[in-house]
Amino acid sequence: MARLSQSNGMLTARQVARILNVHINTVRRWDGKGVLKAYRVGPRGDRRFSREDVALFLAEK
Repeated sequence: MARLSQSNGMLTARQVARILNVHINTVRRWDGKGVLKAYRVGPRGDRRFSREDVALFLAEK
């Protein structure tokens, strides 16, 4: 399992998928359902996830 404490900042959907050991589409679906909060950045609207939100999600599991 990947570590959350590598550096400050936001995580990509791919990084979150690796941390949670799920497919990237699962992370996207969870964002769509509001299970995991994503922030949209840049002109393409790429998803970014806060390390704190992912840690809280893990703690609830």
